[in-house]
Amino acid sequence: MDTKRHTSKQYEAELLEVKENLLYLGALVQEAIADSIQALLERNTELARKVIANDVNIDKIDDEVEDKCIRLLALRQPAARDLRFITTAIKINGHLERIGDMAVKICEKIAILNEEPQLKPYIDLPRMADIARSMIRESLDALVNEDVELANKVRREDEFVDSLNEQIFRELLTFMMEDPRTIHRSLLIMQISKTVERISDHAKSIADMVVFMITGKNVRHEWPFEVQET
Repeated sequence: MDTKRHTSKQYEAELLEVKENLLYLGALVQEAIADSIQALLERNTELARKVIANDVNIDKIDDEVEDKCIRLLALRQPAARDLRFITTAIKINGHLERIGDMAVKICEKIAILNEEPQLKPYIDLPRMADIARSMIRESLDALVNEDVELANKVRREDEFVDSLNEQIFRELLTFMMEDPRTIHRSLLIMQISKTVERISDHAKSIADMVVFMITGKNVRHEWPFEVQET
């Protein structure tokens, strides 16, 4: 038996497992975001509580991915590109887990918000959440396919989410100034909007790391967002 080839195949399988687990974790947090917004739109407190309860599954996958990455670093002593992938995977894993926590925070606010009459129709918030979910999905696709162009696309999309958050803030500020009775509800919606905006920040950070993994270049503070593969 060729032990070296066997070991190499096992090593490749372990790297693939890390990628698959990251994709699964990404799918879980995207689902949590979607359910959160559905709970908001439908005033469904039961669904919001389900998202909160399901966070334990996200935490479990987070722990598993981190353990696998640490084991690969310790036992395989990877070099060059594989080392960049594993260290990047650890950081991305942390961002995804925090996104799951943010979905919980959104649902906690929704449970309170649902106890009062609806303040206004929700238009921009669902748009923000859809973009944030898309950014998570595309950043992970960029990771798996080593696609710098797609990662740069994700990084640019964060600006649009920021502008929607500012628009929501200005609109709610007007509500509060015109009628003090809306202050509590307005503040809760502002907090939800800000949390969605922070989710998009995490998705952008994942895309930043993907660019680093592929090119070896740290682009977190670079503008414009057009780093090419070298």
